[in-house]
Amino acid sequence: MAWIRAMSSSAEPMPRPCLPALPSPSPTLGRHHERMPTTTTTTTAGSTQNESEDTCVICLSALTERAITVPCNHYTFDFVCLVSWLQEQSTCPLCKAQVTAVQYDWRSPTDYKHYTISRSHTSSNAPHSSRTDRPASFFAPYGLPRRPRRPRRPYSPPLEDVALRRRRDVYQRRLYSLHVGSNPFSGYRDISPQLIAESPDMQSKARTWIRRELRVFTFLLNDPAAAAATSSNTEFLLSYIISILKMVDLKASNGHAENLLTEFLGRDNSKLFLHELNAWLRSPYTKQEEWDQETQYEVPVGCQQSVRQ
Repeated sequence: MAWIRAMSSSAEPMPRPCLPALPSPSPTLGRHHERMPTTTTTTTAGSTQNESEDTCVICLSALTERAITVPCNHYTFDFVCLVSWLQEQSTCPLCKAQVTAVQYDWRSPTDYKHYTISRSHTSSNAPHSSRTDRPASFFAPYGLPRRPRRPRRPYSPPLEDVALRRRRDVYQRRLYSLHVGSNPFSGYRDISPQLIAESPDMQSKARTWIRRELRVFTFLLNDPAAAAATSSNTEFLLSYIISILKMVDLKASNGHAENLLTEFLGRDNSKLFLHELNAWLRSPYTKQEEWDQETQYEVPVGCQQSVRQ
C-alpha cells in the first residue's frame, strides 16, 4: 500500500521525537500480546519502509488490517491491536501524541473509514468502571455520547420480527447451538483465521450475520435520538469483529477472541456470540432463514406462538 505512505506527504507532520520509547503495556494488553517492543523507529504514512516488512508494532505480527492514527499519522498498527490499546489510553503507542481519530478499512486513498475519538477519553490512571456499569457507557472510551442521567420516557422499539425475537431468546436463556460435525454429508467445515482473511465471501457471510446479531443487544440501540451515532457505533464494532476473525481462532483455548470482545458485549454475551458466529460460518447455509430453521438447541427456542397483535 504505497499510496497510504504517499497520501500524507503533503500533510504537515506533528513534532515528536525520532525514537520514542513505548509506554509499558497495560494489564489488559498484557493478556492479549506476549511482548511489546521497547523502542521503535518512528514510521508515518510518508515513510519509505518496504511494505513486505510491515508488522504491527504492538503485537509484532504481520499486519492483517491496517489502522492509522490521527493526527500523528502512524500506520504500523493492526486495527484490533490499536483499538485494544485505545481502550486503555488515548495516546499513540509510538509518540504518545493524543489520538483524535482512527482511519481503517482502507480500500483506496479515498475509500476508508474515519472514526473520531474525543479528547475527553478517560485516562488510563483513572479508576475503571465496574463490569456492571459497562452497558451504560458502552462506547465511552471512543468519546461517544453516554446515556443521559436525567430521567426520560422509555423508548418503545418497533415490532421485532420473529427471527430477532428468537435470537434474543437464545441470549436470555444462555442456549448454545448443538455441534454439527464437519463432513461432506452435513456440509459443515472447519474454519480458520487464514481462510476468513483470504475469502471475501466468508467475510461477507460474517458481516450479514453480525449485523443482525448486534440488534439483539438492546443497550446498543437504547437511544433513538442518537440514531446516526448508533449506526456508526455498530459499523465500527462490525469492522472490529471482522478484524478479530482474520487474526484469532474463535475456538482457541486461551479465549483470546472472547477477551477482545468482552469489553463491548460483556463476558457471557461474548462467549455465546462467538460460539454462534462460529456455527454460522461453519455451516453450508448462505441465508440466515435457513440457518435459523436448521440450527438445533437442547430446548425449543423462540416464540412458538404467532406474534400478531
